[in-house]
Amino acid sequence: MSDHPTTNRLTGEDFATDFRNLVTAISSVIVGQERVVEDLLVAAFARGHVLLEGVPGLGKTKLVHTFADACALAFSRIQFTPDLMPADVTGTNVFIEAQQSRFEFQPGPVFTNVLLADEINRATPKTQSALLEAMQERAVTVAGKRYALEEPFIVLATQNPLEMEGTYPLPEAQLDRFLFKVVTERPDAATLQRILLITTGSSEQVVKPVITRERLLALQAMLRAVPIAEPGLDYVVRLVEATHANPLVRLGASPRGAQAITLAAKGYALAAGRPNVEFADLRRAVLPALRHRLLLSFEAEVEGVAADAVLHDIIAQVDKGG
Repeated sequence: MSDHPTTNRLTGEDFATDFRNLVTAISSVIVGQERVVEDLLVAAFARGHVLLEGVPGLGKTKLVHTFADACALAFSRIQFTPDLMPADVTGTNVFIEAQQSRFEFQPGPVFTNVLLADEINRATPKTQSALLEAMQERAVTVAGKRYALEEPFIVLATQNPLEMEGTYPLPEAQLDRFLFKVVTERPDAATLQRILLITTGSSEQVVKPVITRERLLALQAMLRAVPIAEPGLDYVVRLVEATHANPLVRLGASPRGAQAITLAAKGYALAAGRPNVEFADLRRAVLPALRHRLLLSFEAEVEGVAADAVLHDIIAQVDKGG
């Protein structure tokens, strides 16, 4: 890790350089998923949580661990199961029998910087709600006492879209707390060959820290400060409003969806080395920011229409002035 300038002296070039270095480092381990890596980093710089969806074996867990290593962040993993209890996530008060018998709070795995919530939809709604408070408030409440979580706090949750038996689908209120839903795709033949070369050799690929925790916090603050012109904000509003007017959508995106598009677009602009948000940045943010926030109509579900297809149509309609 090289020495970095202080927060006040950070420039757009610094952001773009750090972003490229992180993508390169993570992609040396997570092969063929560069767009997924970029989306995850943009969400993290925007102080957002990410829902990673994909069939088993596509490296979702490895991606999260590698991201934490590259940013020198504390990492915890929770394997969500139907018998997982809220205290297994947040922690609990434990009776200490010493000179003065007392109850002492033992922090759970949620007290970390990067929390991998593996197969999050396998936990009961009661346990999911415990994580919901941490995601929204960046704090947990145990026995009436509030405990703040250290910044940064990023939840990266995985779920399998195919195996639904024994799962508890995430309620809309919790889905809305994820800035992005990122879909990992099956690799093509050439990428699969590269994966085999990297993962079946005599030594395991390890990522060294690229930035520090303090640097990440500075980059997060820098992203928030990026300006966006009124025409860009108007474009975001028209996109979100169009989700409510679409006949294939039963419930459109919430205001959090508009916030997600705006914040992510700032990240894409900085990553490209630009100080201002362009319409292309906003368009790129639409799918990961809104695909999990739409409730499709019964007709759309029967016809097998995906949320991404609906969003592509909405983008085209808004771009035409519809």
